[in-house]
Amino acid sequence: MELNFRFAKSEDIKELIDVCNLCFEENTDYDKALRVFQDTYDDPNQLYLIGTLDGKIVAHTKITIVPTLFDGMDTFAILNHVCVLPEYRRHHIADHMMDVIKKVCKERGCVSIKLWSCNFRVPAHKCYMKHGFEALDAKFFYFDC
Repeated sequence: MELNFRFAKSEDIKELIDVCNLCFEENTDYDKALRVFQDTYDDPNQLYLIGTLDGKIVAHTKITIVPTLFDGMDTFAILNHVCVLPEYRRHHIADHMMDVIKKVCKERGCVSIKLWSCNFRVPAHKCYMKHGFEALDAKFFYFDC
């Protein structure tokens, strides 16, 4: 079985959404997801990375590159929806994905990578820390528009 990582294409969206819906117990609508994907496809700062094993999507993360104007803040990346299908966990797929993420972010001039993760995702937190991420003493603030 061959593991590969690449950026998603329109034809991947249904399977990508299926992976995220399963991993995060979501119910994302395919048509909406495809519209958003197509609207942001040409934006070099919006990247949907997928991991495939023998052609099947088994892993995903969304990488958002954030260029800034401010000294000391420089360009950084934010990750969300970092996931591996449950039946493929413990096979080092997340380890390989983290290596690819770091490479992609460095190539795009990022000086740091940030991510958010729900408190209940303790095994994922262990993976992040294994790859040098540190848990910050911070709050994630949210506002409905």
